[in-house]
Amino acid sequence: MAFTQSPLPYDFNALEPFGISGETFEYHYGKHHKAYVDNLNKLTDGTELADKPLEEVIKISYKDPSKVGIFNNAAQVWNHTFFWNSQKPGGGGTPTGELASKIEKDFGSFDKFKEEFSNAAATQFGSGWAWLIDDGGTLKVIKTPNAENPVAYGQKALLTLDVWEHAYYIDYRNARPAFIKNYLDQLVNWDFATENLTKA
Repeated sequence: MAFTQSPLPYDFNALEPFGISGETFEYHYGKHHKAYVDNLNKLTDGTELADKPLEEVIKISYKDPSKVGIFNNAAQVWNHTFFWNSQKPGGGGTPTGELASKIEKDFGSFDKFKEEFSNAAATQFGSGWAWLIDDGGTLKVIKTPNAENPVAYGQKALLTLDVWEHAYYIDYRNARPAFIKNYLDQLVNWDFATENLTKA
């Protein structure tokens, strides 16, 4: 059973009014994400990993020196699918309900969360990701290098922001802080984060 690329939850051009161009999606989804799926299928074809769920492949291959390529591609397939859902047209603003209460409790305020998340995304050296996670019932912000993710760490991801240059360079050039601010102001999908928070 081959791994497949999940469809985008919106059209390529749906985020253009909110700071991310269709051209970015042509490259980011159409080429980068697709290449991770294609590479993962090549690397796992004929192996015991080919029929396992993606999250299981990530856990099995993490820290196994013989499976570095499998981990990198499997994790990037998962990360990108999660990222597409972490944003939506006309997102941003503030969360409500249980998620808002948890953020207030665990960070002190929503503004403090934004500050921590923005700092994690801005200071991830080179390629990587910023995450809002649930770590044993406590919300935290973490950053991960390259393909690493909360699945590998045994944590529950609620949201992510891709800070690899290919995620923003067409629209923001080297201005990563502007890309981060736009994500929080106009794109972040709090409904998706709430769904993840309440999942068993």
